[in-house]
Amino acid sequence: MKLDAIDLRILEAIQADGRITKLALAERVGLSPTPCWMRLRKLEKAGIVTGYHARVAVRQVAPVTNVMMEVTLANHRQADFDRFERVVATIPEIVACWSVGGGVDYIMKFMTPDIDAYQRLVDELLARELGIDRYFTYIVTKTVKDETILPLATLLPQAG
Repeated sequence: MKLDAIDLRILEAIQADGRITKLALAERVGLSPTPCWMRLRKLEKAGIVTGYHARVAVRQVAPVTNVMMEVTLANHRQADFDRFERVVATIPEIVACWSVGGGVDYIMKFMTPDIDAYQRLVDELLARELGIDRYFTYIVTKTVKDETILPLATLLPQAG
């Protein structure tokens, strides 16, 4: 689906405020409410807008330790990757996992109450014999930037 400048303004507005009213959205993007709403529905049906979420200040409700982990698998058959990814998808404390090119196979982000809880998860992963050859752990000591709003205008500069 090709996006135009109005579509981008709609996407930027709902990223900044997922609870924006139809009227406020229409005003922000320069359309009347009905065409604006129809465009938003089209973006949803196309799978471009995949959901609406609240951003939770987790540290205000629970202790949290963020950990990044690099993982390299011993074997590189598709079945090995598939098995590893299926297991990772079932573990709620793994909040992100990226398959990457380069010297490692995956980079994962864990959110656990503390380092001990993280280590227990790692021990469980290793016990499941998922083919992990080596892993490196990086404890997040400070969040410098954790942006959820995508830079659509710079990713799609041709929209006009």
